[in-house]
Amino acid sequence: MMKTVCVTGAARGLGLALTAQMLKRGYIVYAAGLDMEESEGIRILTDAYPKHLRAIELDIADDLSVALFTETIKLDTEHLDMLINNAAILGSITDHIRGPLNMAEMAEVFNVNTLGTLRVTHALLPLLLQGTNKLIVDISSEAGSIEQCSRDGWFAYCMSKSALNMQARLVHNGLKNEGGQVMLIHPGWVQSYMSGELNTAADLTPDQSAQYITALIDRHKEFMGDQPAYVDYKGDTLPW
Repeated sequence: MMKTVCVTGAARGLGLALTAQMLKRGYIVYAAGLDMEESEGIRILTDAYPKHLRAIELDIADDLSVALFTETIKLDTEHLDMLINNAAILGSITDHIRGPLNMAEMAEVFNVNTLGTLRVTHALLPLLLQGTNKLIVDISSEAGSIEQCSRDGWFAYCMSKSALNMQARLVHNGLKNEGGQVMLIHPGWVQSYMSGELNTAADLTPDQSAQYITALIDRHKEFMGDQPAYVDYKGDTLPW
């Protein structure tokens, strides 16, 4: 039986790089995201792996989009071995408790980073429980760690990632007796478009980060226990 994985936020950046890495590992990849038909990277991968890549439009912030996406996958497969929840947005990083706060934007970030991930996980759960690994990988952040927080802003992103971390614990607790597992991975400071334009000052390219992450996934059993793993891209444990 072919190994299968779903990757969200796959049109560009880290999601696209993770898609490429999983294809190299022989997976059938359900690459999901916004504007998939316009992604040059997805077109290149489709040409290289025509039998292994399925590109599907998905807005994880929208209930109907997630439902339609799930039905599309169910028409193609009866199982998923892995889900990589990568899709996320940043929100304001200049907000401060003494300044104006854009609550509507914060709600949008939560709807994507926290609730969007939960929507996808919940919708795909029946397929995941039919898979071999039953593994959920949530791309989190060191910004979600309450213990080591030193920022005085980034409200939307930090709080949404902390909530994602709690979600991972709840999901892991709910699935571990059935063999389900959750990993939280901080991908490092990655050159991405999360702020609206490419951040070339970041330490890692998407390809470099994806290589680290997929190497951790290959070794995921080393990190799993009664609680979900929360590690950085090098495999070092992060404080909750």
